[in-house]
Amino acid sequence: MEQEKRCCCHKTTQRSQEETRKLVNRLNRIEGQIRGIRVMVESEAYCNDILTQSAAVSAAMNAFNRELLAAHIRSCVVRDIRAGDDAVVDELVNTLQKLMK
Repeated sequence: MEQEKRCCCHKTTQRSQEETRKLVNRLNRIEGQIRGIRVMVESEAYCNDILTQSAAVSAAMNAFNRELLAAHIRSCVVRDIRAGDDAVVDELVNTLQKLMK
């Protein structure tokens, strides 16, 4: 991948096709939920109903994050620690702090 097309980091992660498929499916469902919320706002739906759907999106994102974090720890973090790169622990702590905001 070309440097300018990468996101905010220089590292990459190889995922199995199955893992990628599961993550993308979760994101597609979340994207659909977000579109549904937009339609609710545009159609002047009751605030409480929108908030309920927003809470469902937050829960879905949390589930996505838990799945990705578990895979990250099992693969990337373990690999880097075994290779002697202890900096991955600080990276993980920073990531956990961001997720817990």
